[in-house]
Formats: sequence, C-alpha cells, structure tokens
Amino acid sequence: MSESQRRWKKRPPGSNWGEFGDDDQLGRLNLIDAAKVRQGVAEVREGLTFCLSLPLDHPGGNVLNPRRHPPRLRPTAHASVPRWMYEARRDTPGATDVINDDAALIHLQYSTQWDSFAHAGSLFDADDDGRAEPVFYNGFRGGVELPLADGEGEAMRSGVRNLGIENFAVHGVQGRGVLVDLNAHHGDERVAVGYDELMRIMDADGVSVEPGDMLLLHTGFGRRLLEWRRQPDPEAIHRICPVLDSRDARLLDWITESGIAALIADNYAVEDVSVGKGPGDCALMPLHEHCLFKLGIPLGEIWYLSELAGWLRAHSRSRFLLTAPPLRLPGAVGSPATPIATV
Repeated sequence: MSESQRRWKKRPPGSNWGEFGDDDQLGRLNLIDAAKVRQGVAEVREGLTFCLSLPLDHPGGNVLNPRRHPPRLRPTAHASVPRWMYEARRDTPGATDVINDDAALIHLQYSTQWDSFAHAGSLFDADDDGRAEPVFYNGFRGGVELPLADGEGEAMRSGVRNLGIENFAVHGVQGRGVLVDLNAHHGDERVAVGYDELMRIMDADGVSVEPGDMLLLHTGFGRRLLEWRRQPDPEAIHRICPVLDSRDARLLDWITESGIAALIADNYAVEDVSVGKGPGDCALMPLHEHCLFKLGIPLGEIWYLSELAGWLRAHSRSRFLLTAPPLRLPGAVGSPATPIATV
C-alpha cells in the first residue's frame, strides 16, 4: 500500500506502525511464530502446569477501579422460569434430567485480563492536517459514538473494532514466557522499578529475553489480592508491591529494543498510575501509550504469578511455555484470561 493510501501520513516517534503491514492488527504478536512456539514447547521438562489466573471475582468490590465491578451470575430463564435445578419432567413426562443454565454480567477487565490495542490510544495528528484526533495502534481511528440503549454496542465499538481482542485469540497467544521476579528482590514494598533496577534484577537472577518472548513481572500483588479474600484494604491496595517506572525513558527504550511480544504483570496496570500527568501535553499512562498505541505490545494485568515464581526460583529457571488466549469476543477492548504456564 502506498503512503497516500495509508490511514496515516505520519506515525508517532518511536512507533512501529506499518512494519508488520499497513493493515496489521497484531503488533508484536507477529513475532510469536511457529519457531517461537517451538521454543516455548522446548521449555517443558516436567509437564507441570500452573494456573496464572486469579478467580475472576477477585479483587472484590471496586476499590481498585471504581468503574469495574465483580461478575454477576444468574440463571437463564424461559417463560419467566429460571433454568436452575430445573427438572425436565416439567416439560417431558418421565424425563429424569435436572438442568442448570446461567448467564454472567462481567466487566472484561475486572480481574486477570488482556488489554487489546483498542483499550488505549492517543490524540495524534496521523493525517498531518494540523489537528490531533483519537488514533489507535497502526493508525486505526477511534469513534466517538456511544450506544443508545442496552444491546446497541455496535456504535460504541465501531471506530476501533478492527483492533478487537478477537485478533489475539485467532492468532493464538502461545509461546515462550520469561519471568522476572521483582518481589524476590523488593518484597511487597511499593517500589518504582526503572531501567537500571530492572537490569540489576535480571542480571542477578540470570534472566534474559529474546525477540518474541512474553515477559512476565512477578510483584506479589496477585497473592495479596487472594489473601484479602475479596475484601481488599482500600488504602493499602494502592500502596503495595513493585510497579514499573513508566516515566523512565530508558526503560521504554529497552522495551522497544528487547523485541518482547507481550508485557504482563500480576499488578494493576503494570505501570505506576498514581504519579499523575507529567509536564506539557503527555499521556497519563506512558507505558500504555508506548506499548498499546505505539508498538502493538499487548499488556496483561492482575495475573497470578506467585506459585509459578516460587517454583521457577527453586529450580533456577525463568522460562516456560505460556498459553494465554483471550476470549474470541469481536470488538472487545479487553478480555478475561485463564493463562497456563507449563514447565
């Protein structure tokens, strides 16, 4: 596609727009190819599996994010009759079946989740007309329409539906995972980890990453959520466990140069979202902008990594097979996940 046919005439500094194709919707997941999957499979020695998802009703309440609420389960119904402990003999004499059938109202990014590229864009003058507009990864435009009523969500998603989470599901999210154990070095202390500290920890633990690897950061936050049993401390929840210092330009440069295909943590947002906006016009969440908007690096948040991290440390390992598809839900900007690590 020629420059004049693109959705964008200029791309953000430091972005990789167009490098995987002008219509690319996978970003760095393109690096998880057949060879990278085989690398992940080669890390399986014991055949042990670890579930990397919290129960999806955690953290509990909405003190972590006031817009997001726990899942609500309810029975389906027919003719106003709940299909719960439903005896089929009500409809068919002599039938012995007893049926339960339920539905869920779920906030897709409440618990263990993937962020799609449609989750966070930026105001950017991609068409070079002198006016910044809502733009997402690879120049896909955002819409401003909102649904008019329940069930009319198509309008809300129309502007970024090309970047829906289903693209990740169809491609498959399976390959080599590499874990860095920040909690082993800092415990549950709230520490902003920049480039220097991340490199120190990786060097100390003998951890290295290669292009196409999925990088996981163990902070201990997921374990603390389990310990609170769906009743998190509303103050402590924002003051515990390490986070990435997304104001550190060298850290963002390293993420670019490392070639990682995904960035995952067991904390909320991966980066420290409490620091507020920097000077001038800039993103509130620089890491989200850098990964989702500029580079097409999926972000995984609020995973559960403590059991895996403990096993890996005890066995002097950091690599494993990671299988972590999102829901194949067209147009969704995020998705629950039930990732599995196999060692």
